[in-house]
Amino acid sequence: MRLGIVDCVPAATLIRRPVPADEELFVAAVRLSRDLHAPWIEPPDTAIRFAHYLQRISRPEHAGFLVIDPADGGLVGFVNINEIVLGAFASGYLGYAAFAGKAGQGLMRDGLSQVIAAAFGALGLHRLEANIQPSNKPSISLVTRLGFRHEGFSPRYLRVAGAWRDHERFALTAEDWAARTPAS
Repeated sequence: MRLGIVDCVPAATLIRRPVPADEELFVAAVRLSRDLHAPWIEPPDTAIRFAHYLQRISRPEHAGFLVIDPADGGLVGFVNINEIVLGAFASGYLGYAAFAGKAGQGLMRDGLSQVIAAAFGALGLHRLEANIQPSNKPSISLVTRLGFRHEGFSPRYLRVAGAWRDHERFALTAEDWAARTPAS
């Protein structure tokens, strides 16, 4: 099933759930993107880590998506919604990364928009939070262009690459997303 953003706006990318057959392509894309990802994230870069990733996103409190460039079938990146809690909280934490060779072309923005629409639609969430290291300017720019608002600073928030790292906290609600203009 394809989850698009707005029926009248054609999507530049496709999103879909990762499957075991994606292992080789995903791991190769991660390895080619090490310079792009460091020091902000450590995505699965081996077959074993990819298998653990698939196990984690198969649980109801996680959702994972691949962003695909339909022009060549290549991987643009991936998006995860982690620690999903429904009920009165109806929230999740957004994580994402573009892959080398596809970054900076607007493709990740399109794919992330589709995942956000799915989060507020099919997944039934009310709020998404993105926690981003202050030095990751491209990622901060991406979420702010998508309508996320800055909510604060969290010192030593997440352990990444062996160190506790500070993060800027951004959030978006379903109402904020619904109120945006189609061109935003």
